[in-house]
Amino acid sequence: MIKLYGHELSGNSYKVQLFLSLLNLDFEWIKVDLMKAEHKSPEYLALNPFGQVPMLIDGETKLADAQAILVYLARQYGGEEWLPLDALPLAQVVRWLSTTAGEVRQGPENARLYHLFRITNINIERATQKAEYILAQLDKHLSDRTWLEFERPTIADIAVFPYVALVRDGKIDLSPYPNVLAWIDRVKHLPHYIPMAGV
Repeated sequence: MIKLYGHELSGNSYKVQLFLSLLNLDFEWIKVDLMKAEHKSPEYLALNPFGQVPMLIDGETKLADAQAILVYLARQYGGEEWLPLDALPLAQVVRWLSTTAGEVRQGPENARLYHLFRITNINIERATQKAEYILAQLDKHLSDRTWLEFERPTIADIAVFPYVALVRDGKIDLSPYPNVLAWIDRVKHLPHYIPMAGV
């Protein structure tokens, strides 16, 4: 059985948990208590030397990093519906994985870390500005489409979704972004959707 190591308040853990559920795959959830620094224990570092969550084990496969795990699961179990193989559509999806690791992390994710987890070395003014910027870009992008790319959900949507849906934890108002709100609602209505606390 697939094993997923993560924390229930981690948006990156949640996106993998959500995708496993959308794929209707059985998996074992193994909590890594970040508050007790279990991610820095010798046992966990032997699995993932970076000491981060999530971490996926599927048979002999051991894989860290949420975006990498989404790619693996899409190719292994989801097929082209979730991650196309042709050059241009593949690049279009990968672009959003990069956006997730860049603008979404620097904006919504960092604002949430500052306010919810009291990570005070984050520049909250900069994080708030970046959050508002990426939300405005997403809202414009979604003004004439249902999903981030194509007319179906892909791992692009799953990658971007958690920290955007959780942006209120970072004291960011979503009401100016109606297209983003509508997209969040569509994700929540996908078959086998599972919620995260606060989403």
